Amino acid sequence: MTPRVAPGGWRELGPVNWLICCAMARAAGVPEARVFTTLGRARGTFRGWLHYSATLMPFGRLTRYETELAILRVAHVRGCEYERDHHLRLGARAGVTAELAERVFTAPDSQAWPPRHRALLAAVDRLVEQGDLDDDQWSELAAHFSGRELIEIVLLVGHYNALATALTTLRVERDLT
Repeated sequence: MTPRVAPGGWRELGPVNWLICCAMARAAGVPEARVFTTLGRARGTFRGWLHYSATLMPFGRLTRYETELAILRVAHVRGCEYERDHHLRLGARAGVTAELAERVFTAPDSQAWPPRHRALLAAVDRLVEQGDLDDDQWSELAAHFSGRELIEIVLLVGHYNALATALTTLRVERDLT
């Protein structure tokens, strides 16, 4: 797969974005986090996106564990390998073991999940596939999450769905580990 927009270096990113990308790669545990070196080429738009993204993850109201479950499910439903790889690494730090990640991918409706997480994963599927929740699904989700968390879930899923679109369309290559 050839990237449609090549990742940028110092010249393409500018000094601020280049430093941000270096820090983000280090935090992700990779030599280069191509999501950032690609999107960083958009300069100011990248910094705005990064700020918004950070308000959802890692600084959102949901636990990091729940956030990573939702993101991994989005990545799976969308078939976005970059997003999946990146969040398998981040999810492991938040307590998402390889066994749990596999269950996110293959059995989101398993009775092994607590009801709160089954509702979250079901909502992810519906939001990605149909862009809405019916009243029964909303009620199920609302039984487990506060109003503020419900808003954040919708924004988180929408954001990572959009990011999967960008990564796929731009043909961002997977990071080397």
